[in-house]
Amino acid sequence: MGEPLEVACWHHARMDLHEWPGHDLTDAELDVAYNVSAKAGEELFARHMARYRSMSEAAVDGLPGRPGLVYDEASGEALDVWGIEDGRLRPVFVFVHGGYWRALSRHDSAFMARMLDGAGVATVVPDYTLAPKATLEEIVRQVRAAVAWVYRDGREHGLDPDRIVVGGSSAGGHLTGMTMVGGWQEGLGLPADVVKAVMPFSGLFDIRPIQRVYANEWLHLDVERAAALSPELLPAGRRFPAVIAVAEHDGTGFLEQSRRFHRHWGEAAELLVVPERDHFDVVLDLADPRSAASRALLGLVRSV
Repeated sequence: MGEPLEVACWHHARMDLHEWPGHDLTDAELDVAYNVSAKAGEELFARHMARYRSMSEAAVDGLPGRPGLVYDEASGEALDVWGIEDGRLRPVFVFVHGGYWRALSRHDSAFMARMLDGAGVATVVPDYTLAPKATLEEIVRQVRAAVAWVYRDGREHGLDPDRIVVGGSSAGGHLTGMTMVGGWQEGLGLPADVVKAVMPFSGLFDIRPIQRVYANEWLHLDVERAAALSPELLPAGRRFPAVIAVAEHDGTGFLEQSRRFHRHWGEAAELLVVPERDHFDVVLDLADPRSAASRALLGLVRSV
């Protein structure tokens, strides 16, 4: 059968797997760049995680929705739909949660739903099988399957299949990036432009450094698989509007990756560095309609 499409395309694009930005750093230096929970400290990290859950619960309290819809029969994974309106299709924001691919869930990740509902936008929050139970390839497949579900089945739940915007935070930013590349859409019977715009927060777009940091304890990546799962190294197919968001006080690895991916995506991308925010609270700005992040997201939605 040969190589998977993304692996084959990567080999045509880049020949030296080992010369990635930061490859000359020590493992300890890479951990400093990418271990954002240690940077925050145990107490602040726990407080952020509690806010994800409490703000999500508050955002969906009393909001019209359809939680727990299975989108992928193979894995049994489900998603929640929030902010639907009878008789009218709404543009949809698909938010992919973070957690370094091994933590959090859709129940922690709907904090933007009330803000978006007020602007006439629906929110879809999928779960995915966490590592190490699932490989990163399988997690990517599931997230793409969630997008396919919105396109194929969303209409009956009030979602406009022609106005899909995808976003996510941290690991979810990486998974957002994996919906930006070309080639996978055809395999699922989707149009190449199924995703109209994206807004990753603090994403990882070249994950080769991750094979040398603590997160690889549950990802088990080698350099070839990491390259084949890196949005920055894969053919884009088409350029569409993107806001690449990152926190002023983010980890140095995440800051550099966001800046580099902004340059990679070109004129269709805007870089948003959010002041006075860290890796974990930057995305919570989406709960506030007055924030720069919310204004940028709504601008994306209105542009599609």
